[in-house]
Amino acid sequence: MAGVFSDAERAAMQQAADERKATRGLKGAAKRDAEREACTAAIEALEGFDQTLASRYHLLVTEVAPDLDPKTWYGFPSYARDGKVVTFVQPASKFGARYATVGFQEDAALDDGPMWATSFAVVEWTDEVDQRLRELVRRAAG
Repeated sequence: MAGVFSDAERAAMQQAADERKATRGLKGAAKRDAEREACTAAIEALEGFDQTLASRYHLLVTEVAPDLDPKTWYGFPSYARDGKVVTFVQPASKFGARYATVGFQEDAALDDGPMWATSFAVVEWTDEVDQRLRELVRRAAG
């Protein structure tokens, strides 16, 4: 399988394994606290707009959907319910993209007919972006 995954993809898979190891044996509040700290550290490690987006999104999610627990997912700041990721921020720097991505996973309640979007490219935080993300997070959290 050599050459199938990029260096960035292999690094993300290693981060996911490290995340599981870091919380192995922890339960309840201790696990949530460790995951919250990992999310905060992941945000603080970002630079430029990636950090701005992740910081603002963190504040937005914790305000709009306080029942979602901050954690990391493949090294991305993410927010979960019962351990299942609902939404996340994929920094542009992670894969050398020209935009960061705010994404939603299967447990996000965004269903809208036979088709709906699950990820959004973000290049600037504006009032319009803030409002749209608030609506999406509110819906996603159920």
